Amino acid sequence: SSPAVIMVYAITGWLIAQERTVGVLVLQVGTNLINIVLDIWFVLGLGWGVEGVAWATFTAELSGLALGIWLCRKAFVGAISWPLVFERARFIRMAGVSRDILIRTVLLLSVFLSFTLIGAEFGDVTLAANQVLLQLLFIGSYILDGFASAIESLVGQAVGTADRNRLHRAVKIGGLWCAIVGLGLTGIFLLGGGLLVDILTNSDAVRAAARDVLVFAAFMPLAGAGGFFMDGVFVGATQSRAMRNMMIPCAGTFFALAWLLTPAWQNTGLWVAFLAFFVLRGITLGLCYPRLAREVTP
Repeated sequence: SSPAVIMVYAITGWLIAQERTVGVLVLQVGTNLINIVLDIWFVLGLGWGVEGVAWATFTAELSGLALGIWLCRKAFVGAISWPLVFERARFIRMAGVSRDILIRTVLLLSVFLSFTLIGAEFGDVTLAANQVLLQLLFIGSYILDGFASAIESLVGQAVGTADRNRLHRAVKIGGLWCAIVGLGLTGIFLLGGGLLVDILTNSDAVRAAARDVLVFAAFMPLAGAGGFFMDGVFVGATQSRAMRNMMIPCAGTFFALAWLLTPAWQNTGLWVAFLAFFVLRGITLGLCYPRLAREVTP
């Protein structure tokens, strides 16, 4: 199903750029509902076991591709300009953007993987507690990613029309709402994080270990709001090189702080390094924004 998944990524990006986010919602919800229903039918109903899970995923991904093509059907009306599709300059630019985002994503994943591996050195209970708390981070990131997707489209339009005022307005309004939501999520996790931990695990030892560093996980949405939002700004402007370059010092800071703090503070030091990484992502990209804005000239 990999080809179908990759094609759906492209379709999703196109729908976001067209501001057809309802279509993205329909595509994601439709694909996952098909997967869930087929999982239940194939595994529990027909008793196919793991093979049933595989067939359910395969069928759902192909169905999602078919739905995505249907949502984009108007784009296929009329003759396709193949010379434009294979225009060398545009292809090279797209490949360059993809390369930079790939490097940035590898660095990002290396931080998450290292967070898990370092946490595992402190024992199984700490490892489990960190994984529980990461679910709070993922919840926040999914919500904040919505602002990133929205700003991608708005920034893309502003840059495409060389309208600097429109760019500033989109960034200011979108950034304000992203900060408000990040602050709200942090407040929710500070007040109700303990309850969420109890829901996610029934181990008393894991619950206790999670509560020891819960405050750091609770502040993740607020700390990471700037990074998530600025990712959307720079993706929308196709300024992927800045994203790649700024991720290097951010990842380096995480590894340096983890190396310095974990010997004495152990898991608390690891979470401090992780929190600093997210804060630094927003700061570094924010420092690059004035240059991006200056390049938007009528």
